[in-house]
Amino acid sequence: MSGLTIALSKGRIFEETLPLLAAAGIVPAEDPEKSRKLIIATNRADVRVVIVRASDVPTYVQYGAADMGIAGKDVLLEHGGAGLYQPLDLQIAKCRMCVAAPAGFDYAAAVRRGARLRIATKYTTVAREHFAGKGVHVDLIKLYGSMELAPLAGLAEAIVDLVSSGSTLKANNLLEVEEIMDISARLVVNQASLKMKRERLQPVISAIEGAIR
Repeated sequence: MSGLTIALSKGRIFEETLPLLAAAGIVPAEDPEKSRKLIIATNRADVRVVIVRASDVPTYVQYGAADMGIAGKDVLLEHGGAGLYQPLDLQIAKCRMCVAAPAGFDYAAAVRRGARLRIATKYTTVAREHFAGKGVHVDLIKLYGSMELAPLAGLAEAIVDLVSSGSTLKANNLLEVEEIMDISARLVVNQASLKMKRERLQPVISAIEGAIR
Protein backbone atom coordinates (compact mmCIF):
# COMPACT_ATOMS: atom_id res chain seq x y z
CA MET A 1 0.00 0.00 0.00
CA SER A 2 1.47 3.35 -1.03
CA GLY A 3 -0.43 5.42 1.54
CA LEU A 4 0.67 6.09 5.11
CA THR A 5 -0.39 3.93 8.05
CA ILE A 6 -0.06 5.34 11.58
CA ALA A 7 -0.22 3.03 14.63
CA LEU A 8 -1.86 4.52 17.73
CA SER A 9 -3.19 3.12 20.99
CA LYS A 10 -6.49 4.08 22.61
CA GLY A 11 -6.83 6.37 25.59
CA ARG A 12 -4.46 9.10 26.68
CA ILE A 13 -1.94 8.74 23.83
CA PHE A 14 -4.69 8.90 21.19
CA GLU A 15 -6.31 11.97 22.80
CA GLU A 16 -3.03 13.85 23.21
CA THR A 17 -1.88 12.93 19.69
CA LEU A 18 -4.95 14.44 17.95
CA PRO A 19 -3.69 18.08 18.05
CA LEU A 20 -0.28 16.98 16.71
CA LEU A 21 -1.86 15.08 13.81
CA ALA A 22 -4.18 18.03 13.15
CA ALA A 23 -1.10 20.24 12.77
CA ALA A 24 0.00 17.85 10.01
CA GLY A 25 -3.47 18.12 8.41
CA ILE A 26 -4.55 14.63 9.54
CA VAL A 27 -7.90 14.13 11.29
CA PRO A 28 -9.14 10.60 12.12
CA ALA A 29 -12.72 10.02 10.92
CA GLU A 30 -13.79 8.25 14.14
CA ASP A 31 -13.02 8.08 17.84
CA PRO A 32 -11.65 4.58 18.64
CA GLU A 33 -13.34 4.72 22.07
CA LYS A 34 -16.73 4.90 20.33
CA SER A 35 -15.99 2.84 17.21
CA ARG A 36 -15.29 -0.89 17.09
CA LYS A 37 -13.14 -0.49 13.99
CA LEU A 38 -9.43 -1.22 14.32
CA ILE A 39 -8.53 0.54 11.08
CA ILE A 40 -9.79 4.10 10.99
CA ALA A 41 -9.87 6.31 7.90
CA THR A 42 -8.81 9.96 8.07
CA ASN A 43 -9.69 13.12 6.16
CA ARG A 44 -6.84 12.21 3.80
CA ALA A 45 -7.47 9.33 1.41
CA ASP A 46 -3.79 8.32 1.59
CA VAL A 47 -3.56 8.15 5.41
CA ARG A 48 -5.13 5.62 7.78
CA VAL A 49 -4.79 4.93 11.48
CA VAL A 50 -4.54 1.43 12.97
CA ILE A 51 -5.58 1.02 16.60
CA VAL A 52 -3.32 -1.42 18.45
CA ARG A 53 -2.42 -2.17 22.04
CA ALA A 54 0.20 0.30 23.34
CA SER A 55 2.81 -2.44 23.80
CA ASP A 56 2.33 -3.59 20.17
CA VAL A 57 2.97 -0.20 18.50
CA PRO A 58 6.76 -0.69 18.10
CA THR A 59 6.22 -4.17 16.63
CA TYR A 60 3.77 -2.93 13.98
CA VAL A 61 6.20 -0.17 13.02
CA GLN A 62 9.30 -2.40 13.14
CA TYR A 63 7.80 -4.91 10.70
CA GLY A 64 6.37 -2.25 8.39
CA ALA A 65 2.69 -2.96 9.08
CA ALA A 66 2.63 0.72 10.08
CA ASP A 67 4.90 3.41 8.65
CA MET A 68 4.94 5.38 11.88
CA GLY A 69 3.46 5.18 15.35
CA ILE A 70 3.38 6.80 18.75
CA ALA A 71 4.58 4.87 21.79
CA GLY A 72 5.62 5.63 25.34
CA LYS A 73 9.33 5.57 26.15
CA ASP A 74 8.51 2.78 28.66
CA VAL A 75 7.16 0.58 25.83
CA LEU A 76 10.15 1.35 23.59
CA LEU A 77 12.67 0.48 26.32
CA GLU A 78 10.97 -2.89 26.89
CA HIS A 79 10.70 -3.54 23.14
CA GLY A 80 14.34 -2.63 22.55
CA GLY A 81 13.56 -0.22 19.69
CA ALA A 82 15.29 -2.42 17.07
CA GLY A 83 14.78 -1.22 13.50
CA LEU A 84 13.00 1.93 14.60
CA TYR A 85 13.88 5.54 13.90
CA GLN A 86 12.84 7.71 16.87
CA PRO A 87 12.99 11.31 15.61
CA LEU A 88 10.82 13.11 18.20
CA ASP A 89 10.01 13.22 21.88
CA LEU A 90 6.39 14.40 21.63
CA GLN A 91 6.26 15.72 25.24
CA ILE A 92 2.83 14.09 25.73
CA ALA A 93 1.48 11.32 28.01
CA LYS A 94 4.06 12.35 30.59
CA CYS A 95 4.64 10.33 33.74
CA ARG A 96 7.58 8.77 35.56
CA MET A 97 8.93 5.28 36.17
CA CYS A 98 9.37 4.69 39.89
CA VAL A 99 10.12 2.17 42.57
CA ALA A 100 7.31 2.10 45.16
CA ALA A 101 7.02 0.17 48.40
CA PRO A 102 4.54 -0.16 51.30
CA ALA A 103 4.61 2.78 53.73
CA GLY A 104 5.91 0.54 56.54
CA PHE A 105 8.80 -0.99 54.56
CA ASP A 106 12.24 0.61 54.99
CA TYR A 107 13.43 0.28 51.40
CA ALA A 108 16.63 2.30 51.86
CA ALA A 109 17.70 0.15 54.82
CA ALA A 110 16.98 -3.06 52.90
CA VAL A 111 19.12 -1.81 49.99
CA ARG A 112 21.94 -0.81 52.39
CA ARG A 113 21.83 -4.24 54.03
CA GLY A 114 22.21 -5.87 50.62
CA ALA A 115 18.95 -7.76 51.05
CA ARG A 116 17.65 -9.63 48.01
CA LEU A 117 14.39 -7.89 47.09
CA ARG A 118 11.40 -9.29 45.24
CA ILE A 119 10.20 -6.68 42.76
CA ALA A 120 6.92 -6.98 40.85
CA THR A 121 6.75 -5.17 37.51
CA LYS A 122 5.58 -5.21 33.91
CA TYR A 123 8.84 -3.42 32.98
CA THR A 124 11.42 -6.15 33.61
CA THR A 125 14.07 -4.75 31.22
CA VAL A 126 14.03 -1.28 32.80
CA ALA A 127 13.92 -2.72 36.33
CA ARG A 128 16.78 -5.16 35.68
CA GLU A 129 19.03 -2.40 34.34
CA HIS A 130 18.12 0.01 37.13
CA PHE A 131 18.90 -2.39 39.98
CA ALA A 132 21.98 -3.84 38.27
CA GLY A 133 23.33 -0.28 37.91
CA LYS A 134 22.91 0.21 41.66
CA GLY A 135 24.30 -3.21 42.55
CA VAL A 136 21.01 -4.22 44.21
CA HIS A 137 20.10 -7.91 44.12
CA VAL A 138 16.52 -8.50 43.01
CA ASP A 139 14.19 -11.26 41.91
CA LEU A 140 11.90 -9.81 39.26
CA ILE A 141 8.31 -11.03 39.16
CA LYS A 142 6.56 -10.23 35.88
CA LEU A 143 2.95 -9.12 36.27
CA TYR A 144 0.46 -7.76 33.75
CA GLY A 145 -2.27 -6.46 36.05
CA SER A 146 -2.37 -4.07 39.02
CA MET A 147 1.16 -3.85 40.44
CA GLU A 148 -0.09 -2.25 43.67
CA LEU A 149 -1.60 -5.55 44.79
CA ALA A 150 1.74 -7.41 44.82
CA PRO A 151 3.21 -5.88 48.03
CA LEU A 152 -0.21 -5.90 49.75
CA ALA A 153 -0.63 -9.63 49.05
CA GLY A 154 2.95 -10.44 50.07
CA LEU A 155 4.09 -11.36 46.55
CA ALA A 156 6.83 -8.70 46.45
CA GLU A 157 8.54 -6.16 48.70
CA ALA A 158 8.33 -3.39 46.11
CA ILE A 159 7.13 -2.59 42.59
CA VAL A 160 8.46 -0.76 39.55
CA ASP A 161 5.63 1.01 37.75
CA LEU A 162 4.53 4.18 35.98
CA VAL A 163 3.24 6.96 38.20
CA SER A 164 1.50 10.15 37.09
CA SER A 165 -0.46 11.67 40.00
CA GLY A 166 0.50 9.09 42.62
CA SER A 167 -3.11 8.77 43.82
CA THR A 168 -3.26 5.01 43.11
CA LEU A 169 -0.13 4.46 45.20
CA LYS A 170 -1.55 6.55 48.03
CA ALA A 171 -4.88 4.70 47.94
CA ASN A 172 -3.00 1.42 48.40
CA ASN A 173 -0.69 2.73 51.15
CA LEU A 174 2.40 2.67 48.90
CA LEU A 175 5.12 5.32 48.73
CA GLU A 176 7.40 6.31 45.89
CA VAL A 177 10.88 5.42 47.17
CA GLU A 178 12.96 6.05 44.06
CA GLU A 179 12.49 7.70 40.68
CA ILE A 180 14.03 5.80 37.78
CA MET A 181 13.27 8.10 34.83
CA ASP A 182 10.80 10.50 33.23
CA ILE A 183 8.59 8.96 30.56
CA SER A 184 6.82 10.57 27.61
CA ALA A 185 5.51 9.45 24.22
CA ARG A 186 7.82 9.25 21.18
CA LEU A 187 7.24 9.26 17.47
CA VAL A 188 8.65 6.08 15.90
CA VAL A 189 9.14 5.55 12.18
CA ASN A 190 9.87 2.44 10.14
CA GLN A 191 13.35 2.83 8.65
CA ALA A 192 12.42 1.35 5.24
CA SER A 193 9.35 3.61 5.05
CA LEU A 194 11.53 6.62 5.75
CA LYS A 195 13.59 5.79 2.65
CA MET A 196 10.74 4.68 0.35
CA LYS A 197 8.08 7.21 1.41
CA ARG A 198 10.25 10.12 2.48
CA GLU A 199 8.29 12.73 0.47
CA ARG A 200 5.08 11.69 2.29
CA LEU A 201 6.53 11.08 5.74
CA GLN A 202 8.87 14.04 6.11
CA PRO A 203 6.15 16.76 5.90
CA VAL A 204 4.15 14.92 8.58
CA ILE A 205 7.19 14.60 10.86
CA SER A 206 8.09 18.28 10.30
CA ALA A 207 4.53 19.46 11.00
CA ILE A 208 4.38 17.43 14.24
CA GLU A 209 7.77 18.83 15.26
CA GLY A 210 6.48 22.35 14.65
CA ALA A 211 3.38 21.66 16.76
CA ILE A 212 5.51 20.50 19.72
CA ARG A 213 7.51 23.71 19.60
